[in-house]
Amino acid sequence: MTKKDNLLFIVSSVSKLGNSQKNTGSYLPEVAHVYTILSKHFNIIFASPNGGSAPIDPESIEQFKRDYDCILFLQNDSICENADIKTIKTSDVIAEDYVAVYFPGGHACMFDLAFDKYSQSLAGKIWENNGIIGSVCHGLAGIVNAKLSNGEYLLKGKRITCFSNSEEKSIGLSHSVPFLLEDAAKKNGGIFKKKGNWECYVEIDGNLVTGQNPASASEVGEAILALTLKKQSGLL
Repeated sequence: MTKKDNLLFIVSSVSKLGNSQKNTGSYLPEVAHVYTILSKHFNIIFASPNGGSAPIDPESIEQFKRDYDCILFLQNDSICENADIKTIKTSDVIAEDYVAVYFPGGHACMFDLAFDKYSQSLAGKIWENNGIIGSVCHGLAGIVNAKLSNGEYLLKGKRITCFSNSEEKSIGLSHSVPFLLEDAAKKNGGIFKKKGNWECYVEIDGNLVTGQNPASASEVGEAILALTLKKQSGLL
């Protein structure tokens, strides 16, 4: 049996939305749907800034309680415990061990992944090792401040998408996050693209795959899979 390559999922350690008591965490389908696609082909390792148990947004658990992939993900004892994801610390991850890294979304990402130097460093190193980088929705926060060895932002000059300002405004959380992700992506050189609110939309620019919102998660997973399989076949 051929040994599977390692693929890294980096998720947030944050459970509360800023200083509020509103619960947050990783957005379940953005983790589960992509995991279902990629775990058939890769050995998936989960990491977070704090390591240990990483929360899943309880609202997303309730909203997707009848979603087959989400149910199976939560019931998988090897990756979940009490609706939390089991993770290692991002500071313990060796970038060279992974062919790709994926950042699921959830508002929690805005409060730690955007400022976690290890997440940013891993994205930059995996990119420079010709690895695949993927994100969906607020997961772009894990990449938005990443820099390459030449000091330039990883996003500079690349077509990208993420949860848009208009989507943030539509759910009334524009003032609850530390910054607007669309604005930060543009500021750091990303060529921002989007469709209408909640429409599935994915941008692929070289080895970089980004999705706009939760509806885009499965398509992001399929795109990451296609790119990694091409790389394994020597076509990339």
